[in-house]
Amino acid sequence: MFTFWKSAGKRGRAAFLLAFWLALPGMAAAAPPAPIPYCVDPDWPPYEVINAHGVHEGIAADLLQLAAGRAGLDLSLVRTKDWDDSIAAVKRGDCVFLDFLNQTPMRDEWLVFTEPLFIDPNVIITREEQSFVADLAALEGKTIALPKGTAIEERVRRDFPNLHVITTDSEAATFEMVSNHKADLTIRSMMVAVHTIKKQGWFNLKVAGLVPGYENKLRIGIARDHADLVDRLNPAIASITPQERNAIANRHVAINVQTAVDYRLIGGIVAVFLVILLSNLAWGMKLRKVNRQLRLLSRRDGLTGLYNRAGLDEQLAVEMERATRQGTPLSVILIDLDHFKNVNDRLGHLKGDRVLAEMAGVLRLATRRPDTVGRWGGEEFLVLCPDTDGDQALAVAERICAAARGGHFASGWRHTISAGVAQLSPGESSHGLLQRADAALYRVKNGGRDHAALAA
Repeated sequence: MFTFWKSAGKRGRAAFLLAFWLALPGMAAAAPPAPIPYCVDPDWPPYEVINAHGVHEGIAADLLQLAAGRAGLDLSLVRTKDWDDSIAAVKRGDCVFLDFLNQTPMRDEWLVFTEPLFIDPNVIITREEQSFVADLAALEGKTIALPKGTAIEERVRRDFPNLHVITTDSEAATFEMVSNHKADLTIRSMMVAVHTIKKQGWFNLKVAGLVPGYENKLRIGIARDHADLVDRLNPAIASITPQERNAIANRHVAINVQTAVDYRLIGGIVAVFLVILLSNLAWGMKLRKVNRQLRLLSRRDGLTGLYNRAGLDEQLAVEMERATRQGTPLSVILIDLDHFKNVNDRLGHLKGDRVLAEMAGVLRLATRRPDTVGRWGGEEFLVLCPDTDGDQALAVAERICAAARGGHFASGWRHTISAGVAQLSPGESSHGLLQRADAALYRVKNGGRDHAALAA
């Protein structure tokens, strides 16, 4: 550079400086974009909190940072005092998105949504003496405590007018109302329920059931004038593996017990300590039993009894690893119930739920013993076929189509299904495999439905 400057002469140096000066605006334009401001629920453990130092922490925070990093997005947290304040900030334009919320018709009016970052079933929480709750619609006149402004409040008011809703300002206040007999029950996410019950030590509360179709599908809700972010975030969200999600969830729902002992008084508290120890042992045994039940519930669809999306993700990862290790084929069948919207629109959602449950029974009978069957979401089902190539899986899919065609359903109608089949290719990801099955399913639906097709 020095040699050039010395040999260029006055005219050459002047030309260089002029070119440099003209390039400055372009260099400034290439500066990194400003961080994207976002809002959260500042008090929703274990999903997320804003701690005393103004840092976003929790399951949502870790998943969001993972997705944003893979999407190449720089984020900036906007601190708010509560959830209502966060919603108002997005509507004002102070924040571009809210990071962890369910999609609802009311929210669709002003937000666009990504694919779910995290799926967590909602469970019914009652006091210990209450019996198992099989049907919320049968609880006439019961009171249910729910945090205000949540998607669950919106849905319960719509779906269960027989319940009297009492709103609270926080998760802890909700559980406290049930524990202190000020409300009969609540519906909260399984993850929040486990965390809060353990943390607060509410020994008189229990999980009393599931509400079919009430899973928390927690997404990023983006202001409509920034809808382009959906296309950047969705591939990053799809890249997060079930193992990564489980590791993050387990990190934030772990129980940490700290014990401080005053040795000067140890002689006087031995008896009390023994009582506490025995009590904790009994509570620990109870927690382990509840946790086993919760883990089973978290992997099962409450309506059909099949694996849910989380359970299928976990099983697919296991089968892919086994197929890769042993060099055996693996295929999947993605199934969609044809014209299911007509059932809900004309016969109602309760009848639609019965049809879905009956279709699940058809799938159980039509598949083979090694196959794994699950509800992928809505009216979609997924079948995992280990040790099965594409042609063999196509034969299974056609058998399922025939079984559905000849089935008897509560609707009184003849129901058919469409199916897309794909075989795992060497080095292929689960996302790629499912995308190809979905593309095959799309071809079937465009080609008249009621049959199966194999992906290229």
